[in-house]
Amino acid sequence: MKVLITGATGLVGQEIVNLCHQSGIEVNYLTTSKDKLSSKTNYTGYFWDPKKGEIDINCFDDVEVIINLVGATVAKRWTSSYKKEILESRTHTASFILESLKNTKHSVRHIVSASAIGIYPDSFQNYYTEDAPERDTGFLGEVVTQWEDAVLQFKTLDIEVSLLRIGLVLSEKGGAFPKMVKPIRFGMGAFFGNGKQWQSWIHVHDLARMFMFVIEEELTGVFNAVAPNPVSNKKLMNTIAEKLDKKIILPNVPRLTMKLFLGEMHSLLFSSQRVSSSKISTAGFDFNFDNIASAVDVLIDKERR
Repeated sequence: MKVLITGATGLVGQEIVNLCHQSGIEVNYLTTSKDKLSSKTNYTGYFWDPKKGEIDINCFDDVEVIINLVGATVAKRWTSSYKKEILESRTHTASFILESLKNTKHSVRHIVSASAIGIYPDSFQNYYTEDAPERDTGFLGEVVTQWEDAVLQFKTLDIEVSLLRIGLVLSEKGGAFPKMVKPIRFGMGAFFGNGKQWQSWIHVHDLARMFMFVIEEELTGVFNAVAPNPVSNKKLMNTIAEKLDKKIILPNVPRLTMKLFLGEMHSLLFSSQRVSSSKISTAGFDFNFDNIASAVDVLIDKERR
């Protein structure tokens, strides 16, 4: 089998590439940087520039599955121009690939795309499953809704669609986790708000394994890509502190303070989404990291190396 990956050089993409190679799956990938082009037997890069409508259509040769991970980070101040980039880096790229396939002879039968649990509203009480009708009415909710709608259009080409709504990804190599660990290590850790907001998380290796599972089992539809046991912000921070033999003694960080520093983006730190992973588990997926203590132990041990 051969797959085409967008976002292959990112945190999650690199994990998926490694698993593909372990399974004997060849990887084509799209990149906007000519410096990141590579041409190996099982790992071949192709240039694209969605903003200019440029793509090397050879990227589709013999590809059966597209793994769609591309999207500008949301962990950056949300100016008006950057909000547009966050949205278009997801919706426009998906639409551009679709239009490219319409005009190209191809063998693509399945697209497995990243999505996000930000589609669910902020709530301390609700426990969201994939069929929950509620939608977040803020910026992130709108982004994810339009993102999913763009990917679902692949069905018009008789291509099967899978959407993985990803929670807080924990990795020692980047993302949020090292930024959480650093202040705690120096005795500067603190909870955000009252610390009771739910954080639905997943270890990066389990996330990559889930993408592979969906491909190998040919699953379609929406799946929450989170570990089975969501935790509060307070629980997460305390677990990290315990592993580091530290205590969190600073006062809680008020929401208003973070809003002054980060603007609208501060909602990332205070939103509460308790999300169920039972659908993917029922389909047969087994998590290597199903509780936060085991995940944090391994992540910090790796970070120290």
